Amino acid sequence: MLAYGLGGSSTAWTEMDERIVTLVRGPRVLLAALCGAGLAVAGAALQGIFRNPLAAPEMLGVSAGAAFGGAIAILLSLPGLLMIGGAFTSGMIALLIVGAIARVEGGSAPTSVLLAGVIVGAFFMALVSVTQLFADPHNSLPAITFWLMGSFASASWDQVGIASPAVFLGCVVLWLMRFRINALCLGEEEARTLGIPVEGDRWLVLISVALIAAATVSVAGIVGWVGIVIPHAARFLVGHDHRILLPASCLLGASYLCAVDTVARSATPGEIPVGVLTALIGAPFIAWMLRKALMGRGIG
Repeated sequence: MLAYGLGGSSTAWTEMDERIVTLVRGPRVLLAALCGAGLAVAGAALQGIFRNPLAAPEMLGVSAGAAFGGAIAILLSLPGLLMIGGAFTSGMIALLIVGAIARVEGGSAPTSVLLAGVIVGAFFMALVSVTQLFADPHNSLPAITFWLMGSFASASWDQVGIASPAVFLGCVVLWLMRFRINALCLGEEEARTLGIPVEGDRWLVLISVALIAAATVSVAGIVGWVGIVIPHAARFLVGHDHRILLPASCLLGASYLCAVDTVARSATPGEIPVGVLTALIGAPFIAWMLRKALMGRGIG
């Protein structure tokens, strides 16, 4: 069908086939690829600046904050665009709270930021639970629960149009900072000797990651583990240089989430939430990596 539209030959297809491809499958594939690419790039950047192999967008508290905004929108039966806007706004508020908690005497240590992110994330997930308590068990509660698991079932061109600018901007900023991220990987003291404004650059990366995470959660719910697993896989293929690692993570993340979404919608008669599959794949992968690292150090 697509080849026919570009001037090529095509087998017979109906108007229904065309509508399925252009209105259902098309935006779903693009949205999955967009979210996968953004989360993978964000994870690679975070692992670099924090020098922590387990750093991921979810650890900033932004995903939980965006989840709360989306849950409130579903509870109030707001339209799709308002739900996306609410999730995005709530996610950015979560980042501001993380910054306020972690910032001491004009600076913030990486460990403080991660700890603040975990605290803020737990707080917002508690608020999500409170929201579920007040939700209609026959209507809004199932919708909130399924949305929190992560899914591209409701993908539309409107969602693609809303998420694309935020994810694209975040990825472009991280790409432009690839040299500085390489310097931050060496440690704060080494980066300062190279003339890198460590505090400012770190927060610019965090804001870019928050932009990507909030946009992703607002259109697809919480899709975890992509930002942890894919950067490690890309690092295994291309090494640690972020000039190559970031685009490799982008391509690998897009391909990975498209493949997982294909399995999610076709493996069973009822669709499996994407977030469930990414957790089922990601957790054993990280456990294997941890075990391998411990054995390499002679532990265990």
